Formats: sequence, structure tokens, C-alpha cells
Amino acid sequence: MDVLLLIGSGLWVMVPALVPNPGAVIFGGGTPVDFGKEWKGERVLGDGKTWRGLIGGICFGVLIGCFQIIGESNYSYLLPGFIGLGAMPTALGAVATLATGSLLGDMGGAFIKRRLGMVRGQKAPVLDQNDSIAGALLLTLLVFPDWTIHTFVSGDAWVSLLAVIIAVPLLHRSVNIIGYKAGLKKEPW
Repeated sequence: MDVLLLIGSGLWVMVPALVPNPGAVIFGGGTPVDFGKEWKGERVLGDGKTWRGLIGGICFGVLIGCFQIIGESNYSYLLPGFIGLGAMPTALGAVATLATGSLLGDMGGAFIKRRLGMVRGQKAPVLDQNDSIAGALLLTLLVFPDWTIHTFVSGDAWVSLLAVIIAVPLLHRSVNIIGYKAGLKKEPW
């Protein structure tokens, strides 16, 4: 299979996992997910992880994923061999787990940062760029193992996974810089 098609497939499939974090920033605010609770003297997650951001970010990821599914069902003939989100209802389930796992992974990263004594917004180079994707892939693997293996492991599909692992930190950094310059984020990381 064409390497560029595999790279494009991997990035396309991960869009529902990539958009929830910016969506959470846009829709966020309000009550923190941890309700202000502490664990071992530190906030469990912090004020940056809110219910409105969590729900808004997941809904945003699912909405974008639904548009992708519709697009695939109408235009998949244009790219034969393209590994997309697939057919309903599995595609919708995968979109939901990618979006949800992305924000759960981000919250897991915040939890780890609090345990390390890091304050909100403090830079954690590897963790900040990979927690969302790890959460998205892990939750999707747990709920839809066949879909995940077909999409990212079987045959040449590992190239799609490699593309995601390489490209996402670069995309993450770029989006954060844009959010910072737009005044939506306090830090450019």
C-alpha cells in the first residue's frame, strides 16, 4: 500500500482524538472535574479540567467524527485502499472512544503532573504531547480491539500508527501556540 495513503489514513482516523482538547479549551470553564478535592496535599486534577470542557470536548470530537463517517460513506471510492473509520455502528463507537479516551488521557497526564508536584500549565515535554493519544488508543483498544488492530497494526497499518506517533506531538505544539496567540491558553505548550 502507498506510504502516503497510510500516513494520511492514520492522521484522518485520529482526528476525533485530536479535536477534543482544543474543544475542551473552547467550551471549558465552570466546575472542575475533581470538584476542588485534594489527594496527598495536591489537587487531584486542578482547575483546568472542567465538566463543561470534558463534555464539550468529547461532543466536539464525536461531531467531527460523524462528519468524517458521512464523508467516508459518500466519497471513499476516491481513495481505494484508504483505511478510514469504517462502517456504522463500529465507526461511531470508535469515534466516541477516541474522543473520550483523548480527554481521559489528558486528565491522566494532569493527575501525574500533580503527583510530581507540577503546577497547572507547567511544561512536561513528553507527557503533554502524548497523554491524549495514549488515552485515545488505549480506550479504543479496550472497547474495539479488532477495529484498533485492523486500523493500526495489521499488515502495513503500523505505518499509520507510526505517523500518528511522530506527527501528533508536532500538531499538539502547533495548536497550543495558536491557542496561546489567540488568548485561549496561558502557556504555548
